[in-house]
Amino acid sequence: MTSPNNPFRASLGSSPPLLVGRDEVIEDFALALEEGPGAHERVSLLVGARGVGKTVLLNEMEDTAAQKGWLTFSETATEGFVESLKQQLTEFLDGERSNAKRSVQVGPGFFRYKRESQAPDQTRGSLRALLGQALDSIADHERFNGRAPGILITIDELHYVHQDEITEFATTIQHLVRENREIAVVLAGIPTSIRPLLASQDGKNPITFLRRANRIDLGTIPAAEVRDGLEVPVTLAGKEWDERALQYAVQASGGYPFMIQLIGNFSWRFADGHVISLEATQAGVSKARKKLGQLVHEPALSDLSSEDRRFLAAMSLDDGPAKVTDVAKRLGVSDQQAYNYRARLHEADIVTIDRGTADFILPFLREHLRDHVVADVLRIEPAHPPELG
Repeated sequence: MTSPNNPFRASLGSSPPLLVGRDEVIEDFALALEEGPGAHERVSLLVGARGVGKTVLLNEMEDTAAQKGWLTFSETATEGFVESLKQQLTEFLDGERSNAKRSVQVGPGFFRYKRESQAPDQTRGSLRALLGQALDSIADHERFNGRAPGILITIDELHYVHQDEITEFATTIQHLVRENREIAVVLAGIPTSIRPLLASQDGKNPITFLRRANRIDLGTIPAAEVRDGLEVPVTLAGKEWDERALQYAVQASGGYPFMIQLIGNFSWRFADGHVISLEATQAGVSKARKKLGQLVHEPALSDLSSEDRRFLAAMSLDDGPAKVTDVAKRLGVSDQQAYNYRARLHEADIVTIDRGTADFILPFLREHLRDHVVADVLRIEPAHPPELG
């Protein structure tokens, strides 16, 4: 069977052996770090569906900053993330080992802090004060030459439920930006978790900082770059694709970054010998779709009401965009109810809408629903009886 040195990373958030389709984002960010305070890309917001590569891109942007000598701090926007960030800053300023497990990566001219667990240590001062002290410290540090590098903070899984902490964080960064400090911030989240943070509230949005950020909407990858993402790692690992197998893999990925890694991973596993055959790739694609369902589709569906899941199940019976009126007939509800379901699913970034139709955003969700959900979900009675037509 296959050799153990599988070059693909088939888990959410893991950096792939070759990052494709994001070169322009990385280049713009690198230039912003060089240009100095005020560069728009120094405050960036990554927005995209699950599995589209937000965390991977965060990792790459951290690496880009680190290579330029920047100090990087990484957090996930769970409850208490501001306090955790303050703790990291305190540890850096104290220069002492804390009781919390900490990963410190040291390289040419940079440190990177990533908190793996929290500790009860007390922090001293506000977030703004601690960041100011840290920026002063690295600016004065003798190991830096010329214009001092700065601090990059990355925040993953941004979510409106933590709005108070996000507001505190954003206000702090906004003050530092106004002071022309060497600070950069990259935040990431799915559209439904971020949208309420960007919406106006009674004419006043307390997080205008995010509305002015460099927004990067992450979508699918072009076929030519998908091919590179599949072919180059295999070649470097000492194998090759059968040409028909590679074409099949590229098409089956749908340009979806996580699917590229899943297909590559499982096709490699099923390969018998030096060449990844079409048969091995077909088996790999089948396995990849199941894994995508477990890791992406099922969590997305679990957040929806029974009525919305029924609407999606009825939609999946069409091979392309579904007419809302057809879906309404399948469900036995009025057209207006069906349009209400469509509106909610569009707001949740599950479907796209066009004149009288709806289509899936998440790749292979249609197939997942057909294989695992349709037979059961279409029998679920809605919470409210359907209106009489």
